[in-house]
Amino acid sequence: MSFPTVTSLPWRREVLAILHLAVPLALTQLAHMAIVTTDVFMMGWIGPEALAAGTLSGHFYWVFVAFVMGTLTGATPIMAQHLGARRFRHIRPVVRNAAWLCLLLAAMVGLVAWFSGTILTSLGQEEPIAASGQSYLRHMVWGLLPGLWLVVLSEFLVAHARPQAVLVVTILGIGLNALLDYALMFGNLGAPEMGLDGAGVASALVNLFMFSALLIYVMCDRRLRRYRLMGRFWKIDWAAMREIARVGLPIAVTEVAEMGMFVTTSLMMGLLGTQALAAHGVTATCYGVIFMIPVGLAQAGAVRVGRAVGAGQARSAALSGWTVIAMSGLVALIPAGLFWLAGTEIAGLILDPEVPGNAATVSLAASLLSVAAFFMIADAIQITARGALQGMKDTAIPMVMALAASWGIGLPVAVLLGFKLDLGGQGIWVGLAVAMIAASLLLVWRFSQKTRKL
Repeated sequence: MSFPTVTSLPWRREVLAILHLAVPLALTQLAHMAIVTTDVFMMGWIGPEALAAGTLSGHFYWVFVAFVMGTLTGATPIMAQHLGARRFRHIRPVVRNAAWLCLLLAAMVGLVAWFSGTILTSLGQEEPIAASGQSYLRHMVWGLLPGLWLVVLSEFLVAHARPQAVLVVTILGIGLNALLDYALMFGNLGAPEMGLDGAGVASALVNLFMFSALLIYVMCDRRLRRYRLMGRFWKIDWAAMREIARVGLPIAVTEVAEMGMFVTTSLMMGLLGTQALAAHGVTATCYGVIFMIPVGLAQAGAVRVGRAVGAGQARSAALSGWTVIAMSGLVALIPAGLFWLAGTEIAGLILDPEVPGNAATVSLAASLLSVAAFFMIADAIQITARGALQGMKDTAIPMVMALAASWGIGLPVAVLLGFKLDLGGQGIWVGLAVAMIAASLLLVWRFSQKTRKL
């Protein structure tokens, strides 16, 4: 009697396939964070006013950009299912109409960015800070459309299990962004000194470079150029565009709602004082960097499940989904353990505990990291379960579940524990934990139900 070798087991092949996608995707997410971090550091070199203006306007702008990018994410499972079903001629219309959708969405976001100073001033922000931020966004917004087209091309490559090119282009973008910031913000290398506006120009040029580089790669690659993505580019298929919006809009609403939840918790921490808000910022930063790993796994899961569904392989779709959910939960055990056992040391990497006044903040941040350790696994599971459901083009019900868990359960618990029961910052983060645990249970149940119906 012969037994299957480890390398022949289906789950082993699935793990390797997911890692092939997820590792470069997670690194790409981290690379994008590095670009943003470079901007923030150099804004700080100009002065606190520039940093405040850039941070305020940037956060305002990225809420709208995140909504647009979430909407465009709807193209990924559509392309994955077409590839699984070997409907190769359907790929170009998806890319083309996603690109036209970018044009419509960019126009709306660009209008908001152009008059952001007026909007922020009406919301009670200081007029000089809002005006400076508006000028920064007016320079940055010229790179919005190529940046969105970059997203579409990235999804095209991810659906084909070719994310490495996206990673390479993004890493090149880090270096170019740092160079342009150095030149345009401070007047180095013969460039004019533009201050904060220079960061906006740099961002626009970097987006244009990354999109152009990725487009050249797609047009020159022996296999990908067969799609002739630029062919009949003027032809708009409203039905195809509506399908992208139908799948993508719930994703966009979910992502913006989650951003809103964290903004709300930041405001709640601010009510507890500067020290609590600073500790929250340290914890959120550490958590955000680590969370890029489950995000990469979720994107990989969406593609793997989508291709299996398109091919009519119900067992493979279930295997892909359950494998990526299990992988995400297991991988999250490592940072969760570090947060629990070495929270003080991790917080000390951002705030020096030896500096007078920092010790109490570091201690509070360590206590918040210990709470984060409990729900990181649940958060990793819920994001990958959501990705697996996206592969099935099931996004509306998961959106409702995510909103119910965060806004209907998590935030009320955070208010109750943080303020009514006087547990402070730890109570607020326990509320976040409750939200993530509830979301993971609901989304895993939803995926289980969907796989049974395949």
